[in-house]
Amino acid sequence: QLQLVESGGGLVQPGGSLTLSCATSGLTSGYYAIGWFRQVPGKEREGVSCISIGDGSTYYEDSVKGRFTMSRDNAKNMVYLQMNSLKPEDTAVYYCAADTYDSGYVCYYYNAMDQWGKGTLVTVSS
Repeated sequence: QLQLVESGGGLVQPGGSLTLSCATSGLTSGYYAIGWFRQVPGKEREGVSCISIGDGSTYYEDSVKGRFTMSRDNAKNMVYLQMNSLKPEDTAVYYCAADTYDSGYVCYYYNAMDQWGKGTLVTVSS
């Protein structure tokens, strides 16, 4: 069963904004890290942003730094990705993912994550 559920994807014009949401209520044992990844056909899965719970570090991929902001609302068991100044190259399926086993990998590597949502499509086009 799905333990992470993403929502909020859609079509947006270049320069626009979009907020993605990830419901984490299915992770009954919590997580050591939570993050967002994206993938397009013919490209490797790319870490976009993640939060390491143990040390509180937040990471951003260079191409989104300054444009995207990741946040959490622990009371609501929700994780968000606020995306601003969107570019066509941001078009991808975005996945929410979690490390529930303390993998030892830095959270922006996909091997760190053992739980994945099914993804939500973001299309940036004029």
